[in-house]
Amino acid sequence: QVQLVESGGGLAQPGGSLRLSCAASGSILRFAVMGWYRQAPGKQRELVASIGSSGSTNYADSAKGRFTISRDNAKNTVYLQMDSLKPENTAVYYCNVKLWGGADCWGRGTQVTVSA
Repeated sequence: QVQLVESGGGLAQPGGSLRLSCAASGSILRFAVMGWYRQAPGKQRELVASIGSSGSTNYADSAKGRFTISRDNAKNTVYLQMDSLKPENTAVYYCNVKLWGGADCWGRGTQVTVSA
């Protein structure tokens, strides 16, 4: 139905930055919500940040002030800018979209590792 491809993950040092990208197959204007989730080893998947159709954003407490979610409608892409990275940010990050009809779609994920 919807293909989502994440990129931009990798290895960063503490205090460093990464920008994750999620490219969708088609216009992102048809999505009610787009967001980034992460899942660290031994932990449940959790919401990191989301952006609604109106442009309103929502962040996990741990992400506030350090992470920024944004979108580029022309490129059908949503981004997660991650600054001041910490080792505890190490996880697989997944792009998620929620369609107006209620469907929930996921990308395969991209690994983010923060280590010295």
